[in-house]
This record gives sequence, C-alpha cells and structure tokens, in this order.
Amino acid sequence: MKRYTLIAGLLLGLTAGTQAQNPAPAKPQTKPVVLTGATIHVGNGEVIQNGAIAFDKGIITQVGPAASVTSPSGAETVDVKGKHIFPGLISLNTTVGLQEIASVRATLDYFEVGEINPHVRALVAYNTDSEVIPTLRGNGILVSQAVPQGGAISGSSSVFYSDGWNWEDAVLKKDDGIWLSWPAFLAGNFDNETFTYSIKRNEKRQEVIDLFKRTFAEAKAYAEIANPSPVNLRLEAMKPLFAGTANLYIRADYAKDIIESIRFAQEAGVKKIVIAGGNESYKVTTFLKENQVPVIINTTHRLPEGVDENVYLPYELPGLLHKAGVKVAITYADEWWRTRNLGFLAGTASGFSGVAPEEALQFVTRNAADIIGAGQHVGTLEKGKQASLLVSDGDILDMRGNMIQAAYIRGGKVNLDDKQKRLYEKYKDKYGKK
Repeated sequence: MKRYTLIAGLLLGLTAGTQAQNPAPAKPQTKPVVLTGATIHVGNGEVIQNGAIAFDKGIITQVGPAASVTSPSGAETVDVKGKHIFPGLISLNTTVGLQEIASVRATLDYFEVGEINPHVRALVAYNTDSEVIPTLRGNGILVSQAVPQGGAISGSSSVFYSDGWNWEDAVLKKDDGIWLSWPAFLAGNFDNETFTYSIKRNEKRQEVIDLFKRTFAEAKAYAEIANPSPVNLRLEAMKPLFAGTANLYIRADYAKDIIESIRFAQEAGVKKIVIAGGNESYKVTTFLKENQVPVIINTTHRLPEGVDENVYLPYELPGLLHKAGVKVAITYADEWWRTRNLGFLAGTASGFSGVAPEEALQFVTRNAADIIGAGQHVGTLEKGKQASLLVSDGDILDMRGNMIQAAYIRGGKVNLDDKQKRLYEKYKDKYGKK
C-alpha cells in the first residue's frame, strides 16, 4: 500500500509540474482596429511606408498609405509609428502541439505503430495547452502545421493558429494532406561494435515502393466506389488525394528519389504533390517547375550533406529554387521547439542567395500559405484576408529587429507572455540585483 501511495504521489507531482500555465487565448475582436504609421510588409513583395491597416471581425478591411485609410466609427486607433507590420509567420512540417518534452513519453503524441496509417489524424492530437506554442508566438509564428511521423505513410496533417482553447478553436485547415516517406536510394548504417558509419544502397527500397503501389492502387479503386460498404478507414482517408482536395506530402531528399516519387504519385492519380526535405532539389529544379511541385525545405541552418558540396549550400538552397521558378517554403522540421527561429532561416536565405528580403519573407508567409491551401485566409496582408499579423520594432527576419510588440490572430490581440519570459523575470529579480 505504501508503494502504491508513493507511486500515486509521484504521478500527481509530475502532473502538477507539467500543467500548462499559458495565458488565456485572445478574445474575439469586438470593435474595428486601425494600426497606423508603420511600415507595412504586405507579404507579396510590396512595402508600404507610413501605412495603415484596418480590420474588423477578424478580417482586414483596408490596407494602404495612412492618408488613404479611413477610421471606422467606434474604431480603436493605435499609433505604431516607427514600427513594422508583417503577416504572421507560418511553420510547416512540424510536431508543434504533438510533442512537448522529448524525454517524457506521456507528452509525445506524433507517432503511431504500423507502416500504412493514412487514417491517423494530427487534428485531434493537437494540444493547445503546450508550453512551446506561446514561445513561438513571441517570435512571430502565428500558424503551424502539425504533422504525424513514423511509418511509410504517417497520416494526415492539419494546420492550426497559435492560439485557442482547444483544437476545434485553433484549427485553420483540417486534414490538409497525407504524409509519405519515400525510401531513400541510399541508406546509412551505424555499427555499434566498431562505432563506424557507412552508406550503402537501400536493399529494402523496392519492397517499400511495391507496398506503396499496392496501397495507392487499392485507394484509387476504392475512391471510385460511390458508397463503399463497409467503409475502409485507411482508404477513405486517401480519397481527397485523388479528388485534389488534399496534398500528398512526400519526404524525399536525393534528386533520384524526388523524381521517382513524383512520377509514382502522378501515375497513381494524385492531383497535388509537395516535396518535403528536398536537400538535392536544386539539382532537379527544371523537373519541379515543369510539374508545378512546390518544396518545403528542411532546416537550412546546418552543414551540407555531401563532403564535396559548397559549405553555404543549405543557406543558398531556398534562393536557388526561388530563382528557378519553384515555389518554396522553409521550415524547422527536426526540432519543434526551435521553430521559433523560423524567420531567421528566411533572413539567412536572403543574405546568402541574393534574394530580396521581401521575397525571402514569402518563404515563411505567402508561399507556405499557398502550399497548404490556405492562401485565401493568411500569408499576406490584403483586404478580405484574416487579420493575423505582427507589430515588430524592426525586421522580423533579423534577430536584432525581431522584437514583437503585438500580435493579432483573426483580429484578436494575443497575449505574448510565455514560460521563458516568466522565468527570465523571476531569475532577473533573483540574480539581477547586487
């Protein structure tokens, strides 16, 4: 009995220690708001000096030079002279909201057993109480895509605002696409006995590809049945791929794998294809452009994959694709908590590839929104779109300028407090005084 009491006490303590202390979500907008005097970065390449933006009921109603924007009756006018206004940044291909503490298994909900799991939905697993999410808002991430991991077909992702009481409140786009991991032509192997790492041809590659062929053939045949009975949950989840209402996101890095996976998806009848990863996508830009396949590039703050590659290649990669006419977005796919540095990836891409800052901004705003099929709602600051925007002291693509003063999601002003800021204030009081 004492043993069970001790275990119960430990579990209670763990639960109490992991309870969210996040601020309450923003309240819905109740009156028109006009932000005036700032430099407005629209997100489509346009910059408005001394501009103003008005929004009501969560929708942008006016945007332009301050002199041309009229203040509606009863509006709250906020002077933001000297500040900069940006669209909220959009983080794709992350596990934000699906995992909290890597070493605590109970906080991880992004991986399911099995190889073929198209019916697994990140939608219902998204945790709005995550302590990570507020830290992202403070650096400008207002929208993120939660993506399941593991297996050959991981499941379905969904897109969320960085604010909300629950996933029903936070969701922007449900089940926007299915994620597939294409088997690499080359596979790495680490020998624990000799502590050596080797790369050789992936001997199980064709086996996985054959599995994909059978699965997609069955799914396409199933999609052609008007009223299937009984309903097959796995195949039912794949029907939007053939109707063109959802993306097929293919994880692939090698040039050969990128070409082969896209051709496979096209032959299978998939309408909309996106490459995620794309380390060697710069080698096949013509193919990507001709087939109108966008690329979500993984973290660019890294070393190159090949020993003979230009050391700055990861920094230049987004610009290389952009200049070749390929729609590209950047993400922090590997480390969900570092997603808060997303804007700096775009800033680095601008600095090293010669892409103008306003074009690089689109890698984490407009392009990302278009890829997930939410461009009509977010990504740019244009009339009729949702008022999800940021007010910053300076350039949000630069660490020195990314000082977010205010954030609005669907017109509601978001509380920018988070655990890291609270800890800073706490220990500043303790150690900051002599």
